[in-house]
Amino acid sequence: MRVVVQRCSRAEVRIDGVTVGQIGRGFLLLVGVTDGDSEAQADLLAKKVAQMRVFEDSEGKMNLALKDVDGAILSISQFTLYADCKKGNRPSFIRAARPETAAPLYDYFNARLRSEYGLQVETGRFGADMKVDFINDGPVTILLDSAEL
Repeated sequence: MRVVVQRCSRAEVRIDGVTVGQIGRGFLLLVGVTDGDSEAQADLLAKKVAQMRVFEDSEGKMNLALKDVDGAILSISQFTLYADCKKGNRPSFIRAARPETAAPLYDYFNARLRSEYGLQVETGRFGADMKVDFINDGPVTILLDSAEL
């Protein structure tokens, strides 16, 4: 699994012009699933996201986690995180898990963030054409890959 973590001051996702998820301060997550991923990878990444200390403390150091700042998450499924651009100019998405595998694991990941870590998690809709609008705060953008943790 791959998760792009973007610290934001606000984020929202719209489908067909209708806002379906919206947060203030927190994380915009782009979540990709590849074949062979399991709940173990989702658990590991949920823990990393929940405990990631990238918000400034009173001394201006990135030392606070999402819960410390009453932050929320907007989680967006993103199969294009597994694009392969080695050959030609048109990306291949063969490494992205099929929807019947990816959707349940994406849902599980979000559920773990809610149940295990008590975080507010808004989402888009898996497989939908979504318009995501956000303000990257910092900017802070971090790539987490379960294969590298």
